[in-house]
Amino acid sequence: MKNSLSLSFIFLSRPLFTATLLLIIHCIIVHSDANDLIAQTCKHTPYYNLCVSSLRSVPRSSRADVQGLALVMVDIVRAKASTTLKFINQELKRSPKLRRPLRFCASSYDAILTADIPEAIEALQKGDPKFAENGTNDAAVEASSCEDSFQGKSPLTKLNKAVHDTSVVASAITRLLL
Repeated sequence: MKNSLSLSFIFLSRPLFTATLLLIIHCIIVHSDANDLIAQTCKHTPYYNLCVSSLRSVPRSSRADVQGLALVMVDIVRAKASTTLKFINQELKRSPKLRRPLRFCASSYDAILTADIPEAIEALQKGDPKFAENGTNDAAVEASSCEDSFQGKSPLTKLNKAVHDTSVVASAITRLLL
């Protein structure tokens, strides 16, 4: 009796087991496909590891197409540029000797946040990747110009590099849409 009860439990729960197994396999395949798209996309960028780690850090990347990945990367640039501008504004209060380059950088980052990033987002949403590429390239140039304005020791080196490199990655991804 005990054996027949065990066997009947296995047969009765088999559909549930099968459904659960199929769901797990489906999730693995979908997750694997998303990771494959991220990896394949990032292979076309100059900073593969930065690209992969940045995109994988944003959950919506797993469901995105290449255009969506470009939008995610532009959002990452925006976040890094915002962080940098906040730091610049703090440094302006603390470092009067660096006032000139910091003001230049504040202006550069304001341009990134009010012109370059909105241009890239609007262009991607409208299906015009060339303008998106221009916006992200401009952001990279602005970050480099900020760094160069210090003519030596800059308190923004790491932040400028992060904005520059993510901008270059975003540009490379948008180029795939041309």
